[in-house]
Amino acid sequence: MVVGNEHGLHARPAARLVGLVNGFDAVVTLTDLDTGKGPVDASSLSMVATLNAQQGHRLRVGASGTEAEAVLAAVENLAAENFGDAVVETTVPSPGGSGLDVALGPAVLAGAGVDLGAYVAGDNELLRLDDALATARDQLRELQDVHGDIFAAHLALLGDRKVLDDVRASITAGASAPTAWKQVYDGLAATFEGLDDPYQRERAQDVRAVRDRVLRLLVGVTAEAPTDGILVVPELDAATAATLDATRIAGIAVRAAGTTGHGVIVARSRGIPLITGIGDVDVPPGVVVFFDARTGSFEVAPDEDRVRATITEREGERTRAIADAEQPATTRDGRTIDVLVNVGVVQDAVDARGADGSGLVRTEVLFGDRRTAPTVDEQVDAFRAIARALGGRPITIRTWDIGGDKPLPFLPQDREANPFLGERGLRVFRRRPQLLRDQLEAVRRTAAETQVHVMFPMVTTADEVEWALQELGPRDGLEVGIMVEVPAAALRVSTLARDLDFVSIGTNDLTQYTTAADRTNAAVAPLADGLDPAVLQLIDHVVRNAGVRVAVCGDLASDPQAAVLLAALGVTELSAVGPQVPLVKAQLRQADLGRVDTAAVLAARDAAQVRGLL
Repeated sequence: MVVGNEHGLHARPAARLVGLVNGFDAVVTLTDLDTGKGPVDASSLSMVATLNAQQGHRLRVGASGTEAEAVLAAVENLAAENFGDAVVETTVPSPGGSGLDVALGPAVLAGAGVDLGAYVAGDNELLRLDDALATARDQLRELQDVHGDIFAAHLALLGDRKVLDDVRASITAGASAPTAWKQVYDGLAATFEGLDDPYQRERAQDVRAVRDRVLRLLVGVTAEAPTDGILVVPELDAATAATLDATRIAGIAVRAAGTTGHGVIVARSRGIPLITGIGDVDVPPGVVVFFDARTGSFEVAPDEDRVRATITEREGERTRAIADAEQPATTRDGRTIDVLVNVGVVQDAVDARGADGSGLVRTEVLFGDRRTAPTVDEQVDAFRAIARALGGRPITIRTWDIGGDKPLPFLPQDREANPFLGERGLRVFRRRPQLLRDQLEAVRRTAAETQVHVMFPMVTTADEVEWALQELGPRDGLEVGIMVEVPAAALRVSTLARDLDFVSIGTNDLTQYTTAADRTNAAVAPLADGLDPAVLQLIDHVVRNAGVRVAVCGDLASDPQAAVLLAALGVTELSAVGPQVPLVKAQLRQADLGRVDTAAVLAARDAAQVRGLL
């Protein structure tokens, strides 16, 4: 079988596989044919997850026992369903989270570990361990009922037979239950941290969360959910984020960088203000701290009058922005900027408030849960639904943008040494164009009924543009553009855009390629800053030389301050994530673009200086 999951067999899909295998009377093994690792016991989550099978790897599944054939068939079916990763990870939000990007309050320190010094070992350590495991299992099942698969992985880690055998062997050899448990789980966390994939490395947080849950039960320590302050933690585990009282916790400050941890996902879904990557700054317990996630700042003992004014301003800003969301984004000097919404699922369009249309329909996300390619009719139905939700306003459909970190289950790709520099976007379809042709037919049919634009991603050369236009055929009034995500495309945009109606700058990839920094790698993520002057200079070059309408649909368009700068540089369309559309429009209405010193911004030393100028 071939692994299709974006981050390979990480904790959640591995947990589903382990849970399946453990339901059969069979011994199942996995071998990664691409790395030569294995065989490993498929009934052990630690063994499966640390096999580190990545997207595109070929796995050999072996089975023996009375139900060998049945388990092989079941594993095959699970793999065909992408190990359940087609299901979008969701949580049930708790009321009360402010949804702001600022927070002020006394520091509540947590995550320092469990003190084992007072534990007194007895002659029943194995029984103590079993009692703690049973209680931990009940706690995690309650959390799973509310928050879903995040805690299924924790449950699988808790019941991992290989890990439990190691713990019990250590206890039998004379170690206390807490010592044995901690040593084995510390080793497992270190194994995860040694994996290549940044997403997989962050799963060590889940291992430590399970470790500490059982340690607290063994030593009789109750983990009290912090309230009435800002929780400062080395890292944020999902259980903590799920059980916080969102009506009382002011915010969360995480020392570790990274935005894909399960705790971060849960906290943001609950509307809890959060900042990551604050580092080793000294924070005494109880001291008042303030953070502004918008600017990336974290302050100890701030000027409270000043920061309270900032918080009040942000609260009023959000309230006013939502109330005025349907008003056009006309600047004080009379320029109207179209602010649109990025759409990955139809619900994004339904929920959008004030959007002037969609500047980006991510078709690879819209149909990313499919095991087979959608038909032309199915694509037309989805595009119609988005257009209806947006009141017939224009929608810009981006053709399949796959490769790198975005697989399509129904279009497997060969493994590449560096997929971000390999066959991505339009490049994929030069050798197998039929899937693109079907999509273009759906675009043309939708355009006959409503306002539709189409754009092609990951374009580098004029030859690619010419080929894409040939595949499209007669335009019949359909506006056509390309994504500018590659520095080479930005620099020769006048050539690429000669036969186009618009270009749309994807600032996420443009930043990544310009700074040579993978934005998903926490070690270099700070380099991948969209306000880096080098990125802004490329945007300026595109605006000055494209000769057609210029839009931006990357993360910069969702930043209200950056949106004003982009408009001042000459960008006429911004496509933002849904919740930010009202805020971006409100900021533009307050701006006089003629007063933005774009020359100083483009000549700035670094992104920090750009922010200071803004």
